[in-house]
Amino acid sequence: MIEVDGLTVRFGGVVPIDDMTLTLSGGTCGLIGPNGAGKTTFFNVLSGFVRPVAGAVHAFGDDLLAIADYRRARWGLRRTFQTEQAIADLSVFDNVLLVRENTEGGRATQRDDVMDAVAFVGLEPEASRVVRTLGAAQRRLVEVARAVVGRPRLVLLDEPAAGLPDDETEHLGRLIRRIPEEVGALVVLVDHDMSLVSACCATTAVLDFGKLIASGATADVLRDEHVIRAYLGTEEEV
Repeated sequence: MIEVDGLTVRFGGVVPIDDMTLTLSGGTCGLIGPNGAGKTTFFNVLSGFVRPVAGAVHAFGDDLLAIADYRRARWGLRRTFQTEQAIADLSVFDNVLLVRENTEGGRATQRDDVMDAVAFVGLEPEASRVVRTLGAAQRRLVEVARAVVGRPRLVLLDEPAAGLPDDETEHLGRLIRRIPEEVGALVVLVDHDMSLVSACCATTAVLDFGKLIASGATADVLRDEHVIRAYLGTEEEV
């Protein structure tokens, strides 16, 4: 469980996160909102890239903000980014290994852990291939493999389906739904594809200009009139 209490981030006169209070329970939780709503800033706070001016975040009972940013991967935090982070000239295996080496697991299980993550996303036959030789959808799967390696506790997925066609988005959605049960991590999914959010997330929270405007069961949130006005368009389009 992730408990966020009064979280505020300020960049000069800009407040991308404004007194955010939210509880994210188990499974896969959606976080949606228009561009600039504060979603990636929230991920950056959890990852340690941004320090809030106020508020607290507790993850599974631990004070996450008190953990040094470079120790959060060892604690069990993983994330993807809107831009690919895999190193193009390294193999799939070596890209996942780079993340595994910064987790708490010992060296004895290192190779097995990497191959488990690679197999989880269906890239076991491509483990030795250099990432730059892969297609766009496969490179996205490398990012997911890096996010699930080494027994994570919290996985943050930042627009993992951006630019993917429908069939590949559906495949990605099936993988995301498997993470909580098979990997054992709580997942927070940011994406603009409402079909993906609906398929993966039992609960969803909505940010607009840094303010939390709705949270709860995904189907109810997507019908909320404030959400429709702020993000989804007219009610008739939903």
